[in-house]
Order: sequence, then structure tokens, then C-alpha cells
Amino acid sequence: MRQTQTFVVIPSLPPRLSFLRELAYNLWWCWNHDAIDLLRRIDRPLWQEIGMNPVKLLGTTPQRRLEELAQDDGFLAHLDRVENSFRRYMSGSHWYSRTRARMMKDPEYKIAYFSLEYGLTESVPIYSGGLGVLAGDHLKSCSDLGIPLIGVGLLYLRGYFRQYLNADGWQQEIYPETDVYNLPLVPALDAEGKQVRVEINLGDRILHARTWRIEVGRLPLLLLDTNVPENLPHDREVTASLYGGGADVRIRQEILLGIGGLRALKALGIEPTVCHMNEGHSAFLALEQIRQEMKQHGLTFDEAVEVVSTANVFTTHTPVPAGNERFTADLIERYLHSLHEELGLSCQDFLALGRENPHDPQETFCLTVLALRLADHSNGVSRLHGEVSRKMWARVWPEIPADEVPIHSITNGVHTRTWISNDLAYLFDTYLGHRWGDDPANPEVWDAVDTIPDEELWRTHTYRRERLVAFTRRRLKEQLRRRGLPEKEAAVADEVLDPAALTIGFARRFATYKRANLILQNLDRIRKILLDKDRPVQLIFAGKAHPADNQGKELIRQIIHIARDPELRRRIVFLEDYDMRVARVLVQGVDVWLNNPMRPKEASGTSGMKAAANGAINMSVLDGWWVEGFSPDHGWAIGQGEEYADTREQDVVESANLLDLLEQEVIPTFYDRGRDRGSDKLPRHWIRRMKETIRQVVPVFNTNRMVAEYTDLCYLPAAHRSSVLRVEENGQARQLAAWKQRIRSAWHGVRVANMTPLSATELPVGQEFLVQADVHLNGLTPDDLLVELYHGPTDAWGNIQQGHPASMTYQSSDPAGIARFSGGIRCQMTGRHGYTVRILPRHEHLSNPYELFLIRWA
Repeated sequence: MRQTQTFVVIPSLPPRLSFLRELAYNLWWCWNHDAIDLLRRIDRPLWQEIGMNPVKLLGTTPQRRLEELAQDDGFLAHLDRVENSFRRYMSGSHWYSRTRARMMKDPEYKIAYFSLEYGLTESVPIYSGGLGVLAGDHLKSCSDLGIPLIGVGLLYLRGYFRQYLNADGWQQEIYPETDVYNLPLVPALDAEGKQVRVEINLGDRILHARTWRIEVGRLPLLLLDTNVPENLPHDREVTASLYGGGADVRIRQEILLGIGGLRALKALGIEPTVCHMNEGHSAFLALEQIRQEMKQHGLTFDEAVEVVSTANVFTTHTPVPAGNERFTADLIERYLHSLHEELGLSCQDFLALGRENPHDPQETFCLTVLALRLADHSNGVSRLHGEVSRKMWARVWPEIPADEVPIHSITNGVHTRTWISNDLAYLFDTYLGHRWGDDPANPEVWDAVDTIPDEELWRTHTYRRERLVAFTRRRLKEQLRRRGLPEKEAAVADEVLDPAALTIGFARRFATYKRANLILQNLDRIRKILLDKDRPVQLIFAGKAHPADNQGKELIRQIIHIARDPELRRRIVFLEDYDMRVARVLVQGVDVWLNNPMRPKEASGTSGMKAAANGAINMSVLDGWWVEGFSPDHGWAIGQGEEYADTREQDVVESANLLDLLEQEVIPTFYDRGRDRGSDKLPRHWIRRMKETIRQVVPVFNTNRMVAEYTDLCYLPAAHRSSVLRVEENGQARQLAAWKQRIRSAWHGVRVANMTPLSATELPVGQEFLVQADVHLNGLTPDDLLVELYHGPTDAWGNIQQGHPASMTYQSSDPAGIARFSGGIRCQMTGRHGYTVRILPRHEHLSNPYELFLIRWA
């Protein structure tokens, strides 16, 4: 075999254009319209052809063209304007430094954010869908607000799959190799100037990875890559593709992300104060944290758990049990045997960390459970998803009422600058001022949307719809050519869609619960709606099914076959290979954004937020974020939030409701033109809804608001509590671990001896119902326990409904170790009420009373 060595060629930029290289290697450009316009100006056709990749653009543009630009006064003025904007952004003050930095005593305070995918821009293909795009928007808003965060992820050689359809409309997948040397990557260097390498013990071998760095505005993103000669071929494939392979590949990816990611940070001299696990994929990092604490500070496993868990934040995104990562015991043992030995745990104790029931040897190891056990701050991604998650994971906290399970919610958002069109951004700059981009979470900024003249807003939106139609026609023609159709047949793409017709968009992952074909359930009825000559309607679909999801692929095939109907082919289009570019054009150009998942299976959903930011009106099932975002003056709700046992009945009812909304409200409102002000032909009522959508949705459902909430509710409290436990060489953590061990040892004997009512059993509203309880302490002190009255209305069987706790006060103890507590319930509503007494551990350093997973009921 021939020996081959490599070298890298970089563009030779004239000195006057040197800033272009710095710009290309910082993804700040991808959410700055002026910077995008500058890059496009270098070579417009080439910019589109190479997928809007500025690194590749600079390397592909002929030297002659670069020399021309260096002499072009107009281009140089544009370049200077973008550079000045970039310098101000990078060096200017920001929200965190002005309002939150003083709360942290540690000047090296850092948050490490771990995610298996990041959707930052389509030219960096390390994302598949909503989870990755959310992670990308999270990083962008942290950069905007100056939050000291570092992203950690994986660099995929082939990224997520590219989609195309065969002649029958069946999804096919291809995995083109990414040219990493034409990405905005630089090696992540250690103190000696060497690229950081990490090693992980996989039982019978070592996994090697190198580390890369991408600049995302003010903050870095670190990416690990196993495509190195030291690895065996199947280990080089660990970072080959996102969500590729089976469980064996996935567990190695997730070991690399969690354990390898943490080791890469350490090799760079970064000791994160707080670690944020975006979904359970990175949960193994908590075990690596514990190992490092035990090795560096001589802590026991239990002591290290106290130090680690208090500084971990976990966000779950999956509202169905099957969507959470699980591994068999033999797979865990194969790859993590050496780790559980270093932690001093038996195999069964190690596996118990990832089991809902730690005592069930048949249960698989779940990364979500591991994260819930080893993170003191856990949240869902919408209010409804928080409720669903509390019920779904209630077994992790046995006997605790589901509504008290310590999983709260922080509703997702979108990065406003990334998703709003350039045309609309210009309108906002003109009538709202520049604060809409700098401070999108400020409602006062968006109140000024009324000052935008209806004519200008509608003209801007009409132009974007026309642009969407033109884009769709080009894209569809390319699809038809790839399928081998003659040019004459491919030319039919030039006739699809009407630039003036009511346009509905549906684009997302084609999972069956998202019900992409719900609007097509009654073909005769939808045919009549779409083909109305006076008030036409058109549908644009896009999205990928998971390569293993044949049911999702069948949904795509069904839509393709319906769209081939000679009468409907001008009204229904499916766009192949959905990515961030397609998403932007869609959310910026459609009139209505359709979302009809099977409630409550949508954790949040963010595509509707992106559409709303552009003035598109949402029509959605009351699921995910739309439960919070819906208002009848700016959107439409499909159904009333019902949940069905019979999914077929649900499809029939909700598809009919969807078409009713179209016929009775959506279409009449869109085509109601000019009645309010003579004959100006403007849909005034529709424009009013557009403005209300922007006013009400954008200031709430944006990632600036979201990451500020993470900072105030999770990052800062976690950092503060961690600093308390670490004082005096982890003295507080050691004491807390010893206290917990004492509680666990005595808990079997802690019980309510009796509870005695001290009031009459019938009381008028306003009076207090008093109760006394005697508690067996079993060697504990009254200060160790939180004794509560748990009360609420009862159902027909006497079960407490919507219960609430009320603290009881310690009164006295007897020599036998029985303590007396008393408390009262304020009678605020009539009817039959029930009460009982419960006991929980209590300590000033607990993040919540349920941290020990212990509770005792009378």
C-alpha cells in the first residue's frame, strides 16, 4: 500500500480582505443579515451552489475575483461596516456582565452545554432536526447575552442523511462525506499548542478522539472526532454519522460525548462550574465527574455525588417512554466495566443508577433516569411537557405525587435574528428600532408593531410568498430531474403553486404521531378546498422520516401519490431534503403554519415559533408550546386540548375540525379584501392577526428569554449551591453525604405513630382544621424531618385530588423517641376534604425535599 501524507491549502486573501477569513470562521455571520449579504456579494451563484459555506466560498473564489474585490470601493465600504459591527458585538457590554456577573464570586465561572447535535447553519451539517436547531439557537442567544457557556458535541464525518425520493415516492437516504477542511473548524489546542486528544477505556480497547473548535459569536463549540488512525475501523465510525447504526454505535457515541467531552474540557484547562445535559445522550458525563472528584479530592462515591449532582442541569425533550435511550445490562458492562470498578460500585449498583426501579434486575439502563438521579435541576421544554414528564418519570420517585415530582419546565424558544427574514428585519429596524434584535424578550419593543403600515407589512409578506413559490419551483424541478424525468415532464414544476394563493406549510420530522397527512384524510373535501377558483389554497410539505421508520416513510409516499393527481399537482408540493435552508424559506413565506401532533406527544415544537416571528399564523393542536402561545386573536386551535383513547376516532374528529377551521375562518379571513377602507385590496383582518402574532408570540418564545431563565433558575442556583458544598475542601459535601447515609439507615423505622384531629369534622369556610401527629424518629432528630399535612378535595372513593402540603410544627418528644407535631389546614372551599400526614428528609443543603427519593406516609 502506498504511503500518503497530507497538506492543507488555504485561500490567499489580499491584505485588504483579511477580515473575511475571520468572519468565515466565526458563525456570527449566520445570524447577521448584513454579513450574509457581504458574503453573497463575493459571488452570488457560487454562494448558493456551495450551500452558503463562507470557508468554502473563500477557497473556491478565483484569485482574480478576490483581487477585484480588494479594489471595489463599494464592497470595501460594506466590508468595513460588517467588521465594525462584528468588533462592537465581540467587545461590547452585554446582559450577563451588566446584570448577573456580580452574583458569581468565581471569575472562572463556566457552563458546559452538552448536546449530541447542533443546528447552527446548514453548511455545518451536525444536526438532524428540532433538538439540534434548539441547541444551536441556545448557543447563539448565550453569545448575544454574554453568558459564559461552552458547547460540547461531536463532529460527524457524514452528518445526518440527505433525503431523496424514488419513483414511487419512497424515501431513500444517502450519506455524503463532509469535507471538514472546508468547515469553520480549527484544532482545539492545549497549553502546549497541541491539538487536544482524549482516550476512553472501552473494556477491551481504547477509544481515541481529537478535538476541534468552532467560534459561535462570543463563545466556543468543541467537537470530538474519532476518525483518527489510532482507532480500529469500527471505532473510527463512531462519529461517522448522526443517529447512525444500532445500540452498539449509539452507546459509544454517548460515552464519547459525556466522558470524552468532559475530559477534553479538562485537557483545555477548563473546569466547568455547571454542566447542562441537553437530553439524556450526555448523561455518562455525571459518572465521569464523580470519578474525577473521587480521584482528585479523595472523596467517597456518595460524597462525590453530592458535589457533582448539585452542579448538573438536565433537560428532557422526549414525551414518550420509547424515545428515551435505553441499553441492555451486557452492553453497559461491556463498555463501562472499568468505570464502575473505579467508582467502587458493583455491577448491580452501577446499573441501579439508570433504572426506574433500582431493585429490578430485568430493567434496562436508561440514560434519562441516570440524568434525573445525578442532576439537581431537571426540566421539560414546555408547561405541558413538564406535566407529562412528571407523570412519565414518577416511578423514579416512588410514592411521591406526580405533580410534585421535581421536574419543572422552561419553555423553548427560537433565536429571533436567525429566523426572521431580511425583508422583515428591515421593517422592524425602521419602525421598532434596533432593540428588536438586541432585546427580543422585551414586550415593549413589540408593541410598536402597530406602527408598521399595513400596506408595507403586506407587501413584504407577499414578496416573501412569491420568493417561496419561486424557490419551490426550482427545487421541485431539480427533484424531478434527479428522478430521471425528461425535461418536458420536469417543466411541470414551473406551473406549481400560485404566488397569490393562501399557502399552508407543514414541515417537520415525519413521525407517525405528528400526523402529516391529517389534512388529507377527507380527500373529496380537501380537493374542493384546494381547487376553489376564487379562493384557492395550496399545501407545501417537507420533512424526513428516520431511516428505520417505515411508517413515517409511508406517510411521505402517500402524500407524493396524492400530489401526483393531475388536478392537485399544482396545489400540493413535497420538498425533498428538508434542512435549515428549506425551513427558513418556508417559515418566512407561508401564510399559515400547520401543526397537528397527537396530544400530548409534542414536547414543545419550535417551527411554529419561527413562522410566528415572521408573521405567519399558527393553526395547531393544543400541544407543546401552543398550549401557552395560543390566543384566538392571533391563531387557531384544532380541538380543545382533548386526549383520546381511540386514535382513529381522534384522527377523524380532528381532521374534520381542521377542515372546518379552514372553510369557516382561515380562508374567509385571508380573502376578505378591502371592505374596511374602500378598495385597497388588503386583508385587514388577516394583517391584524399577523401583527398580534408578532406582538404576543415573539417576546415570549425566543431563546434570549429561554437562556435567561436557565441562568436564573438553573445555572446560578446550581453554581451557588456547588460553591457552598465545596468550601473547606468539600467539607459541606462530606457532611451532607454522611447525613444522607444516616437518614437512609434509619428510614425503615421512621413512621407516623398516629394522627389525631383536634377540630370538629364539620367546619365553616374560613376556619382552620387542626391536626396532631406522633412520629417515630428511630434515632433521628426532629430537625432531620419535614412533617407535612397533605390535604385536598376527595373523589367518590375518598382519594385526595389535587393535594397540597402544609408544614407541621414540632412540639415535643418523649423518652421513647416519639416526637409530636401539629399543624392546620385553612378551610377555603366547601365540600368533602381528605388529609393525611407524610414525612420527608429535611436539610438546609438539599435542592428539594425529594432528593433522597424517600417519603413516608401515614
